[in-house]
Amino acid sequence: MGHRGLSAPLPPLLLLFLGLSVSTLGRIVKVPSGPLVRVEGTEVTIPCNVTQYDGPSEQNFDWEFSANPTQDSKFVHVVSTWDPSFMSQEYQDRVSRGDIMLRRNSNNAVELVIGSIRPTDQGIYRCTTPSTDSVVHGNYNAVVEVKVIADGLTVTGSKARSASAWNLSEGDSFQLRCSASTNSSEHTHLHVSWEFKNGFMWQEILSLTHEGKFQPGPDYNERYISGYVRLDAIASDIYRLSVSQALPSDEGTYRCRVSEWVKDADGSWQKIQEKSVDVAKVVVQPTALGVFITRTNVSVTERDSLYLTCNFTTDRSGIFQAEVTWYYSESPDGPMEDAQILLSADRDSVISDSTLISLSQIDRSSYHLLVRDMGIEDSGYYFCQAALWVPQYNGSWHKVAERTSVPVTVEVTPLEPNYHVFLNASKMPKYSEDPTELECRITEAQNAEANVRYTVSWYYRLPLRSDEVVKDELLATMDADWTLVVGERSKQRAQNGDIIFSKPAMDTFRLRIQWTSEADKGEYYCIISSWSRQRNNSWIKIKDVASMPVSILWSTQDYALTVEAVKLKPFFMAGHTFEMTCKVSSRNIKSPRYSVLITAEKPLNDHSNANGTMRIISLNQDSVVRREDWTDQDRVDGVVLEKVQENEFRYRMYQTQISDAGLYRCVVTAWSPGGGGMWREAVNGLSNPIQIDFQTSGPVFNASVHSDNPTVYRDELVNLLCIITIEGTTLDPDDMSFDVSWFAVRSYAMDRPPVFLASLDRKGIAAQARRNGSSDVSLARIASLEFQLRIHGCEDQDFGNHYCVVTPWVRSAAGIWQQETEIRSKPIFVAVKMDVLNAFKFPLLIGIGLATLIGLLSCLIGYCSSRWCCKKEVQETRRERRRLMSMEMD
Repeated sequence: MGHRGLSAPLPPLLLLFLGLSVSTLGRIVKVPSGPLVRVEGTEVTIPCNVTQYDGPSEQNFDWEFSANPTQDSKFVHVVSTWDPSFMSQEYQDRVSRGDIMLRRNSNNAVELVIGSIRPTDQGIYRCTTPSTDSVVHGNYNAVVEVKVIADGLTVTGSKARSASAWNLSEGDSFQLRCSASTNSSEHTHLHVSWEFKNGFMWQEILSLTHEGKFQPGPDYNERYISGYVRLDAIASDIYRLSVSQALPSDEGTYRCRVSEWVKDADGSWQKIQEKSVDVAKVVVQPTALGVFITRTNVSVTERDSLYLTCNFTTDRSGIFQAEVTWYYSESPDGPMEDAQILLSADRDSVISDSTLISLSQIDRSSYHLLVRDMGIEDSGYYFCQAALWVPQYNGSWHKVAERTSVPVTVEVTPLEPNYHVFLNASKMPKYSEDPTELECRITEAQNAEANVRYTVSWYYRLPLRSDEVVKDELLATMDADWTLVVGERSKQRAQNGDIIFSKPAMDTFRLRIQWTSEADKGEYYCIISSWSRQRNNSWIKIKDVASMPVSILWSTQDYALTVEAVKLKPFFMAGHTFEMTCKVSSRNIKSPRYSVLITAEKPLNDHSNANGTMRIISLNQDSVVRREDWTDQDRVDGVVLEKVQENEFRYRMYQTQISDAGLYRCVVTAWSPGGGGMWREAVNGLSNPIQIDFQTSGPVFNASVHSDNPTVYRDELVNLLCIITIEGTTLDPDDMSFDVSWFAVRSYAMDRPPVFLASLDRKGIAAQARRNGSSDVSLARIASLEFQLRIHGCEDQDFGNHYCVVTPWVRSAAGIWQQETEIRSKPIFVAVKMDVLNAFKFPLLIGIGLATLIGLLSCLIGYCSSRWCCKKEVQETRRERRRLMSMEMD
């Protein structure tokens, strides 16, 4: 295509434009403007980048050095990004040690890094990029001059104190000094920073920058503005840090960090070296504050007054204000949030008001508390809290110390009555189910006032061996308003009326057990509580008196129950009747009756029961039979449990299936007559297991799902086939039958519960789930081992993984149908797509028709309006048609 352009000469303006464009698009190699002044022994970094180049994005760089700054200087090779043998002999050792290296920042930029620059490294450095351009344009190298000066920076700490540690008290002031100077041959500036560390990180306090500006740290800005933190330059090389009113947070290590800066040729400041020195370690002792109450344990008679004094001591001098608060708590070590504030005096000596409580200030460090008319409810722990406040640099007040005194125990002694408690058994049981009655009586009552009332609490104690801890259980208790609260042990029996709590007289309380059982054996005792009415009409307990325990015991023997299960037919096959008997024998049970439950423990591979044990059928003590977890609809009457004798029961299971294999037991419960015509559970027993095990080598069934087209459009038909295969024994089709169920999981992965679609049992009865959409399903058996599911008019919600579950039934040689293990096919995914043309065809036609109809209707309305509605009659002015008369006739 370029040959046709050479047939005619180019215009002069076009040649000029192409020349300018080539010159502007040429390669450009850049390095910093020199000279670069650096300090001996520091790390030096010289960047180099290239722009406006052709070829690959990643460019290579060569660095060369010349000690002679003239134009005819000879350059020696230093290092290269692409040629390992590029370096000269004199630089091989430093490059191999990593003292000189190249660091690539991007595809078109690198940095020459000299770890520790030497005086011999002063000179001209040239950065060259090998050409990758199709046409040579631009500059391919750039040079920069580097000057190496001697290290003339000196930094020393303060020598005002012989020790490096400063021990201060909170609120004191301190000063630290740092000496920094330089004798550099170049014009350099110093940047002095004071820093502080109390942990792992250094934080800036205040700096004097190389531009002569003061710069406070973020945490010291307010203190610097208020003048509490200052930095002063003394003489020419002394920098002093002054801190006023030291805080506990000022404790730590202080250092002076000095950096030397030089201005480069481009006008920017460059840091060429930095040194620091630890000046001092400051320890700030917090303000000491001690708070105590002059009295320790105080006993006050009811209705008297309480006097307490709170004193505090401190080593703080200067201006401060105290704040004192008195607290009351029911617990000596409870949290402050739960304590009740009695009275307080703030730092302005403003005291909160109260009717029965008063607070007065004796002197600067003593506060007196007075509580009048003490009641029983005022017993507890009293303590005071003192806080010291000092003025801040911004005019606010700062809390420097806060302490709480040790609680003082205050006990209010009530004017309690004196009485004794006597407990006796008015009715003692001789046998089980006999009644028991206990009476708790108040005797020898003295000093009983009108504001005192009595309540009772009943307790039960099970006698144990001497080395075991006795556990008391609450049967019932009364509140101060005589409300009865029943304990967990007797709650149900009290609701049923088996246990009755009563108060027949003012000084007598009664407990009656209508029908005493074995569980009621033990010791019983009562506690009579006296309550006193308080000022706010509330009641407070002032005294508890317990009675001596009374033992409720009678001679008896332990219940015993033995259950034996026997298989009546030692050998039988599937389809036959399984029969076993359960014989029960008991001892020491009065007139027992038995309830029987038949259970089966299925093998581990049977998932019909999550716990592995199935409850089949039961017979209660009144001979009422109930099917428990037996759900086989084909054998509703297939299990029978009957009572043969008073202590013998027989279980039968007709037409046994292979799925009935397992261990069968009898769970027997013995019942004895209880009170009120009720039966009471006495003891439980479990029989030995009877095993049902079928040894079979029949056929093995498998199921799979197939579809010729699992991906369809909406409103199309999906055909799914459930194909059953048989391995092992060949069977006659008439001896096989199948229950087939179809399920779908509405997700791409099998991570949702399956949805039942339809089923076809072995008798040909179809069942279909209720569907919400317009699609429908149909079932058919198209061959002896093939079942078809059709989904008509597919919708979007019909997508998902579809599979079938098959339950085979096989007829044995005796003509009995046996249920085999349930099998499940692998899922097949059905995808439903949308036909875009059909989806928009009818809406488009309807839209065009409506638009045409509305247009015609608009034209008709406009015509009618112009024809009849908007017509106006214009009456013209009548003109007379007279002719001018002739002049002659006039």
